[in-house]
Order: sequence, then structure tokens, then C-alpha cells
Amino acid sequence: MGHWLVIDLEATTDEGGWAMEEMEIIEIGASLVGVDGHERDHFQRIVKPQRRPCLTDFCRELTHISQADVDGAAPLPQVWAQFERWLMQHASRLVGWSSWGDYDRRQLEQEWRQHHLHSLLADVPHLNLKQAFVKARQLQRPVGLHSALQLAGMQFQGQQHRALEDARNTARLLPLVLPLKD
Repeated sequence: MGHWLVIDLEATTDEGGWAMEEMEIIEIGASLVGVDGHERDHFQRIVKPQRRPCLTDFCRELTHISQADVDGAAPLPQVWAQFERWLMQHASRLVGWSSWGDYDRRQLEQEWRQHHLHSLLADVPHLNLKQAFVKARQLQRPVGLHSALQLAGMQFQGQQHRALEDARNTARLLPLVLPLKD
């Protein structure tokens, strides 16, 4: 009777994309999903980027995160401490954590190293839900979150490219690939 945590990140970028090493987290969204597939709790915070504190026009338009939002936010070490305190109350029931694809895991690991942060998640199994969905649906190649929802007969709910909404929509696909119910 454990829980799964689904995480989505938004990060600094520009049209055409940046190398992951150049990107910084600007929003963390996490949805804690119970064995019945329903959300039990959630976490969402905007993060102030340090290396490139000014968001590009492309990034602001894509994420709907304003410059004022990030200017008023705390840097990642502070936000991550808040996340870890929130996660600690759920740690005893946490079975694993998931993200749509491997980017979010890799970005977190990179920033943990850069900021010398420790995370409970480092000791919890990660599931690449995009790959699990491809395998469960026997697809020829991976699809985006929006397409996966459509294939599952669902519509995206909320604003795309916002971390919590993306995490919640990703979490809706988790019961399709995991035996969440006893």
C-alpha cells in the first residue's frame, strides 16, 4: 500500500533548446499518488535561477512563468530543503518516483551535484514512465505526454508546461503501466 511520486520540472531554455548543462530548474511540481491512482498530496514551487536569472522570451511564453515569478522565488537550495521536508512526511510509504522521460531525473541529479544537495529520492527507484508506457502499449517509439494521454482516451487537464499540471497529468498514466491496486 505504497505511494508513487510523479515529478515534473520546468527549466530555463530558449528556442531550439539548450544543453542540459546550461539549463536551470525554474519550477518543481510533484504529485503523490496513492495505490488507487488518486493524488494524495502535491508540491509546487517556482525556483529562482542563479546563472541566467533573466528568462528568455521563449521560456516565459512556453511556461507562462513570468520574470517577476522567478525574481520573487527562492534559489534551488532553499526550495529543495522545502521539498525534502514535504517529502519526509511521505517517505515511509514511498515505493518509487517517476517522470515522463529521463530528463527530469537527469536534471535533478545534475543540480544536486552542482548545489551539493542530498535527496531522499537518490535512494528511491525511478521509473521512466514514457518508456514504461511505450512498452505497455507496445508502441514503435516514445510519444509526448499529450499524445500518450490521447492514446489512453484522456485529455490534458490544465496548463501545459507548468510543472504541477504536467506532473498531475503524468500521474494519470501511472495506473496504466503499474499494478497500483492490490
